[in-house]
Amino acid sequence: MTEFSGLGLIEPLLRAVAEEGYSTATPIQAGAIPLLLAGRDVLGLAQTGTGKTAAFTLPMLQRLFQNKKRVAAKSPRALILTPTRELALQIGDSFTTYGRHLPIRRTVIHGGVGQSPQVAAIARGTEVLIATPGRLLDLMAQNHVNLGGIELFVLDEADRMLDMGFIRDVRKVVAVLPKERQTLLFSATMPDAVVDLANSILTDAERIEVTPQSTTVERINQRVLFVERSDKRRLLADLLEDSAMARTIVFARTKHGADRIADHLKKAGIAADAIHGDKSQSARVRALESFRAGELRALVATDIAARGIDIDGISHVINFDLPNEPESYVHRIGRTARAGTDGSAVSFCDHEEVGYLKDIEKTIRQPIPSDTTHPYHAVDVAQIHASSKPPPRPKAPGSNRNQNNRNQQQARPANAAPKAAPKAAQQPAKAPQAAKAPQKAGKPAGAPRPDAARNDQNRHDRRPAPHAVSHGNSQGSGKQAPRASGTPGGNTPLRRKPSAA
Repeated sequence: MTEFSGLGLIEPLLRAVAEEGYSTATPIQAGAIPLLLAGRDVLGLAQTGTGKTAAFTLPMLQRLFQNKKRVAAKSPRALILTPTRELALQIGDSFTTYGRHLPIRRTVIHGGVGQSPQVAAIARGTEVLIATPGRLLDLMAQNHVNLGGIELFVLDEADRMLDMGFIRDVRKVVAVLPKERQTLLFSATMPDAVVDLANSILTDAERIEVTPQSTTVERINQRVLFVERSDKRRLLADLLEDSAMARTIVFARTKHGADRIADHLKKAGIAADAIHGDKSQSARVRALESFRAGELRALVATDIAARGIDIDGISHVINFDLPNEPESYVHRIGRTARAGTDGSAVSFCDHEEVGYLKDIEKTIRQPIPSDTTHPYHAVDVAQIHASSKPPPRPKAPGSNRNQNNRNQQQARPANAAPKAAPKAAQQPAKAPQAAKAPQKAGKPAGAPRPDAARNDQNRHDRRPAPHAVSHGNSQGSGKQAPRASGTPGGNTPLRRKPSAA
C-alpha cells in the first residue's frame, strides 16, 4: 500500500486529498503520479472505479503550479479530451476539489448548452480546458480556442472515444497540438485501434496496467435471470420493490427503451428517471443530481452513462438489455462496488441475448450464476444457454420490418385491384388498334398481375421496369406494344405502389 505522502506531491495537494478522506493511493495512482511528475508520457490501462481521474489530476495541478506562466486569452496550457458531457463535468469537479488550495483555473466545455459562457471563460484565460470533441472543434473553428500553447494533453477513455465514433475528431485535435508536450492516454481496454492511436500520439511512453484487460471487479456479486422479453418490465418492477436496491442504475440498449422503462417504473410507484443522448443537458444534470441526492431509486441509462457516472453508494446495476459488446458489460457493472465497497449486478437474458451472454462469460473468463427462483423464469431460454449448440443471434435492425413488407407484397388481398397487364398479352397481334379501346374504358377487374420480375425489383430501385410482353409479331416488324392510357414518357409505364385493399 502506497501513501499519498510518499508520491512527491506538494503540501496543498496533500491537504486537499486528506480533506477528502484519502490517505492511501490506488495502484493506478501509485504507478502514474511519479511518472507524470517526472514529465513522462504514460499509457494507463485501468478499469472504471480505480481512481485514474485523480491519477492525472493531481500531477497536472502540481506541474502547472510549479511552472507558473502568464495565461493568454483563448490559450489554455492543459487539455483533457473526454467522450461524454457527464465525464467532462466530473473531471472538472475533480480539478476543483483537489486544486482548492491552488490558483489554477479550469474550464469545462461540452455540447447541449449555449456556448457563450464557455467562450467568455476561455477568453478570460484558463490553465486547464476539459472538453468533449464536438464542442471543442466548434469553438476552434470559430477561433475561440487556440491550442498552440498546450503543455499537457490527456486523452481519457480512449476506447470509448473510438466506440462513439470520435476517432476523426480526436485526430483533428491532435494535429494542431504542439509536438513538444506531455501526453497521457487512459483506456479501460486496449483494442487494436487504441494501440494504433497510442503509437501515433505517445513518445517513449511508460505503460501502466493495474488489472488484466476486460476482467470484472471481484467484489461484485453477479447473477443472470433468464426471462421472456415481454416479462422484463414486470420483473424489473418486482426486483426494485426490494429495499436493498436503494440506488440502482438500469442499463437499456436504446434511448426510447430507456424512456419506456422509466415511465413503467414511475407508474409502478418507483421513483425513476432516464438519462441518454436525446435528453437536454439540463435534464441530464437534474436527473444525476436527483439520483445522487437519493431522490431517485433508479436511474435508467444507455451506454453513454456507462463510464460517465461517478456516484458513490450505487448498490446495484441491472442490465435490462445485455450489451452486444462484452467490454461494455464490464464498464456497466463497474458503476457499483466502487471505493472498496461491495455491489451487485443483475442481468436479464431473453432468447436473442443468449449469444451476448456467452460472449460476456468468455470475455470475463467465468460463468455468471443463474437465478431460477424468480416468478418469470424462462426455462427454454435457460436450456438454450446450457446447450452446446450455437445460440440464435439477434436479427439486424429493421430486418423484421423489411421482411414484413416483402410478405405483404407477396400476399396481396384477394379483393385488391391488381395492376392491368399490357393488352398485348390478351389480344391477337394482328389487331393492335382494337386493343386500345378497352384500355381507355378502364382496367379489367380480372387481369393477371404483371410479370414476376417487377415484383422482385428492390423497392428502392427507381429504374423503369422492363416491358412485360410485346406483340407477337412486333419483334419482326419493329412495332411496339401500346402504352397504357395516361402514362407519360414513352412505352415504359411509371411504377406505382400497390393500392391498399
